[in-house]
Amino acid sequence: MAEIEVILVAVRDIFQDEAGRKSLFSEEYRILSALITLDKQDMAGLAIKDGDKLLVKSEAGSIVAAARASKDEVREAHPGLAFICVSPWYSQLVPDDGCERISVKATLVPTAEAVTAISEIQARMKS
Repeated sequence: MAEIEVILVAVRDIFQDEAGRKSLFSEEYRILSALITLDKQDMAGLAIKDGDKLLVKSEAGSIVAAARASKDEVREAHPGLAFICVSPWYSQLVPDDGCERISVKATLVPTAEAVTAISEIQARMKS
């Protein structure tokens, strides 16, 4: 099975932020938060399409998120960079060492698993 290493960059998104203000437990918030945006070249290398699931692993932890191809047609390609909203999903990938990070190294692997539920993230944080 294909896998790639990327620098996963945390971003802010006004639509995801608004969905979180309404409810951190909503389907809308999960869809916008557990989403990895990738360069089209990286999507092709993984043989995935929009909506396919990825196991995202870092030194600190792992999640399952949906994939989406970057729609940035204006700038040059950015293979090796992926983007995720600042969220509980991103926090599972960041070391708990008191430092605030805007990016982490991660490995992406296609998977058939379901997107990590917020309830599972909550359970991890309690233990």
